[in-house]
Amino acid sequence: MTKSIAVVTGAAGDIGRAIAARLADSHDIVVLADIDPASLDKAVASLGNTGTFRAIVCDVTNEASITAMASDIGKLGLAKTLVNNAGAARAVSLHDTDAAIWRQDNALNLEAAFLTFRALEEQLKQTRGALVNIASVNGMAVFGHPAYSAAKAGLIHLTRLIAVEYGKFGIRANAVAPGTVRTQAWEARAAANPAVFEEAKRWYALQRIATAEDVANAVFFLASDQAAAITGTCLPVDCGLTAGQAELARTFSQSEHY
Repeated sequence: MTKSIAVVTGAAGDIGRAIAARLADSHDIVVLADIDPASLDKAVASLGNTGTFRAIVCDVTNEASITAMASDIGKLGLAKTLVNNAGAARAVSLHDTDAAIWRQDNALNLEAAFLTFRALEEQLKQTRGALVNIASVNGMAVFGHPAYSAAKAGLIHLTRLIAVEYGKFGIRANAVAPGTVRTQAWEARAAANPAVFEEAKRWYALQRIATAEDVANAVFFLASDQAAAITGTCLPVDCGLTAGQAELARTFSQSEHY
């Protein structure tokens, strides 16, 4: 019997590792793909050497590297789930963004998802599989990091494009848009301002920020049969950030109930 495979890009990071761990419950093999071999080995080791997790070094901004990864995956089984999780943000404002940064953020946060999907397209057709793109609330509203944000907005629309065109093959495409999640990517900001996470909580309806496991649970749901009728959506995992802010509601309404 052909083994079902979940593929998670950017899997050496906190969110990618949490997604890989969660998808192990519903797939025979989980492929962790990342550009950093050392970090990738550490991620696989932290998940336990059960044989379920396989590491593949891949540069998702390089088409040849992606093609090689898809070939390696095909030797193990067939991709049932693809999670395009690889991403990074560079300049924090347009003033700080130059052409090189704009192209780099677009290549990693948008073009890489397109290339990876196309490389695994035939496998996903055979399995009538699921695609989950990790977007961001930055793709839904302005929270800084403009090049990253524009790319994530494009990623949300790419998700809809795939959902509409590939639905006839049984492929479902959805996105997850995390808000603030405490990961290594945030550590520099936390070092500069140790109170950054406490300060951020005031803008979230649930008065907390999401965890990597919260994101992983959303991915698991969207990839599962429980979401069999869901495609073309973007699910915010943001503790209510994009729903609105209580402080603004209190100011505008002059009601003490917010």
